[in-house]
Amino acid sequence: MTLLLTVLGIALFAVGLLFSIAFHELGHLSTAKLFGIRVPQYMVGFGPTLWSRTKGETEYGVKAIPMGGYIRMIGMFPPGADGRVEARSTSPWRGMIEDARTAAYEELQPGDEKRLFYTRKPWKRVIVMFAGPFMNLILAVAIFLGVAMGFGFATQTTEVAGVPQCVIAQSEDRTKCAPGDPASPAEAAGLKVGDKIVAFDGKPVNDWAGLSGLIRDTTGSAEVTIERDGERQTLRADLITNKVVAKDSDGEVVPGKFVEAGYLGFAARTEIMPLSFPDSVDRMGGMLENGVESIIALPAKVPDLWNAAFGDGERKDDSPVGVVGAARISGEVMNLDVPTQNIVASFMLLLAGFNLSLFLFNMLPLLPLDGGHIAGALWESARRKVARLFKRPDPGPFDVAKLMPVAYVVAGIFICFTLLVLVADIVNPVKIS
Repeated sequence: MTLLLTVLGIALFAVGLLFSIAFHELGHLSTAKLFGIRVPQYMVGFGPTLWSRTKGETEYGVKAIPMGGYIRMIGMFPPGADGRVEARSTSPWRGMIEDARTAAYEELQPGDEKRLFYTRKPWKRVIVMFAGPFMNLILAVAIFLGVAMGFGFATQTTEVAGVPQCVIAQSEDRTKCAPGDPASPAEAAGLKVGDKIVAFDGKPVNDWAGLSGLIRDTTGSAEVTIERDGERQTLRADLITNKVVAKDSDGEVVPGKFVEAGYLGFAARTEIMPLSFPDSVDRMGGMLENGVESIIALPAKVPDLWNAAFGDGERKDDSPVGVVGAARISGEVMNLDVPTQNIVASFMLLLAGFNLSLFLFNMLPLLPLDGGHIAGALWESARRKVARLFKRPDPGPFDVAKLMPVAYVVAGIFICFTLLVLVADIVNPVKIS
């Protein structure tokens, strides 16, 4: 049964991956056709073609390797300075440029002169190239908001789930009381499992974040108002100082960092609670911010990845994960011993995170990514405006093909990084259980 569920999880992730890629390329295709650019091909995947069908002027198909996709637009690059597009140089770097230029015109037909990508205004080219990643962002936001508002997230409440007998510093790796440990202020005050704290020291509380903040800021005597068996009671507790886990400005736990703060000593009950639309949007914003920080931090994580793949290094929880790793996690999700709705929510969040990563990654201003073409169009627009401002001749289209040698270097780096992540995902995968 475990193997069957694992295979099912991997298969579902593969379907979600293909849909995400197809949706990405649909963004490019629809806007390109909107602006009159001829698109001979729309393909999901790479390698040998498994299935294709031509409708109108475009061939639609699926290829064998589901690691990406593409649409082929006519005239991605302008002709060379002499107006020619065929390869005509023995220089390796120049050959890369001219090969790319030739490929952009290899399916040119009569009447396509006015349907070339590079002839469109820069703002139209920006829209065409941005539309693909934007579709992934739409998917990520829609899935995330659906899960957040329709299902919810594990949220700590003000209800008591447990009361330890003694005080143990949270920095210590133990759970059993030792001689000399001070008694728990919560137990001494008479706090019991099932009590719901509704006020602390006269201040009403309705969520864990507010209650936790008040407790951390308090030492000494304090009143704790609770609801027990439908009735309100007020207990008096003597809070002490303890070493507790640190929190950032957003109230999120900072792993591995501890601070001295007020301590009452009870475990809060956790419930799955749907979020309101504003709270969901706020949490989505945090997810986007974390995604940007993760992209920026990728180079710094290469040494740890290398040690995890080829040494005895630990694979950290925030380690980059590739398609294989995500598929394995999807298989793990299907085997979790939790209610079905939790499994569905976890799988959908995994898919949302994947789409968010596709958006952020493709927006990097580097060829051959979509962001590289966007940067080229914006640069062309800027230099044309400067030329008009100073009454200089129009510099013409910016020749993005000249950046192809850089694109090959960037692609080589990405391929090496992808292979490194692949090896790490196989020999030392990230696990969620």
